[in-house]
Amino acid sequence: MEWENREESSNVEDDRGSGGGFGGRTGLAIGGGVGGVIIIILGLIFGVDLRPFLGGGPGPGGGVVQPNDGPPRQADAEEEKMAHFSKIVFKDTEIVWDKLFKQMGKTYRKPTLHLYTNEVSSGCGSASASVGPFYCSADEKVYIDLSFYRDMVKKLNSPGEFARAYVLAHEVGHHVQHLLGYSKRAKDAANADPHEMSVRLELQADFFAGVWAHHADQEFHYLQKGDIESAMNTAQQIGDDRLQKKARGTVRPETFTHGTSEQRMKWFREGFKTGDVNEASKLFSLKYKEL
Repeated sequence: MEWENREESSNVEDDRGSGGGFGGRTGLAIGGGVGGVIIIILGLIFGVDLRPFLGGGPGPGGGVVQPNDGPPRQADAEEEKMAHFSKIVFKDTEIVWDKLFKQMGKTYRKPTLHLYTNEVSSGCGSASASVGPFYCSADEKVYIDLSFYRDMVKKLNSPGEFARAYVLAHEVGHHVQHLLGYSKRAKDAANADPHEMSVRLELQADFFAGVWAHHADQEFHYLQKGDIESAMNTAQQIGDDRLQKKARGTVRPETFTHGTSEQRMKWFREGFKTGDVNEASKLFSLKYKEL
């Protein structure tokens, strides 16, 4: 992926080092286990403040764990490179989506990229790095602890720079669906299964990531051999069925929040192939079993 020597986004909050008093990455105390993680994910997807569900967690006005006394943590060269990479890719999403929204006769309201360490307080409540990158519609920000890029390689077997770009593009995809009204549609759906709505939104964000990749390559000509394959591999590695099988040996489709590996690859591929924003409506017109 050819990404260097281009402009960084100016819509960035770099808050690394302001949290992390535990000396490492931690989970949130909300009941523990897979159920707790599902509550976090559903809350973030639908823009719901998570703090009422944080048993023993921080109250209003809190949320960020303050650093221990002493000098601030210094980022290493690898982390600085990843920060630079993220800011450039984020700028690329701004350029592409601004153009696509203008073609639709709409205005693209740019989100903010928030870099943090260990824990963060967002407009949707408090979250730890163990949740992974996320988008909060309440404050229109994309949050990421850059250590997730290392986890992609070590824990998810998902190397590659474009794999990282796909992760950011997916979160920006949630902002796009927020602006286009899909998030509200899912939230307001009467008698809808929240897990089904969550899967539809996540697969649509994968589709939007593919749409972005389609137009970004035309705009910047930076895709190289193996780049799309690295994104597809990541989509496969983070499918609900694969993650559940790996974590506990069984798969429970009724608890899915993001879709299967096959579905995630399918919809990223569709977005990349068509580059058509309007095709995203299929994620809400198709029957659930047809996704």
